[in-house]
Amino acid sequence: MAKATPKGQRCPWSGTDPLYIDYHDSEWGVPHADDRRLFEKLILEGFQAGLSWITILRKREAFRAAFDGFDATRIARYGDNDIARLMGDAGIVRNTLKIEATIDNARAYLALREKTTLAAFLWSHMEDGPVLNTFRSMTDVPAVTADSTRISKALKGEGFRFVGPTTIYAFMQSAGFVNDHLVTCPRHAACLKLHRTFEQPQ
Repeated sequence: MAKATPKGQRCPWSGTDPLYIDYHDSEWGVPHADDRRLFEKLILEGFQAGLSWITILRKREAFRAAFDGFDATRIARYGDNDIARLMGDAGIVRNTLKIEATIDNARAYLALREKTTLAAFLWSHMEDGPVLNTFRSMTDVPAVTADSTRISKALKGEGFRFVGPTTIYAFMQSAGFVNDHLVTCPRHAACLKLHRTFEQPQ
């Protein structure tokens, strides 16, 4: 259930859908260093390209079931039969390129994990740590930044796909690399406190 937040104070993009409101109130902008969650978010943001995020959010449980709980080891072993299975699954976004990219990304993720964690890799490209913005209007919020461009390039260098700068900035907003809650939103202050106690992975 969505947390009780004074009407009209949430970031306007969260709308009135209870699922979207709960996502806004409990997940969006919260920093963490959980590799599996970060991998899942990275994949889902790739699937979101060209679609609305609420579409992906409504399908997230179906995605988790279809992709073995986003277990990269299992996904990396997917072959033609799995691609056919996924393309026949009406519960997810059926896009061959994105499905094939997910398999490639699982393999890239596992190769990266032999050197470092995904969390440490991503946070190492945040030159000044988390970005704590103080936007007052949605029109002030960017779609791409120097950080998202740098991380996009780094991920592509490791073999990841569907990780363009715009996709990565949306990922950064979701996973708490930036605090883009408007200052008029109660979650801005809440996430700011979380960022102050967050230990950036090394």
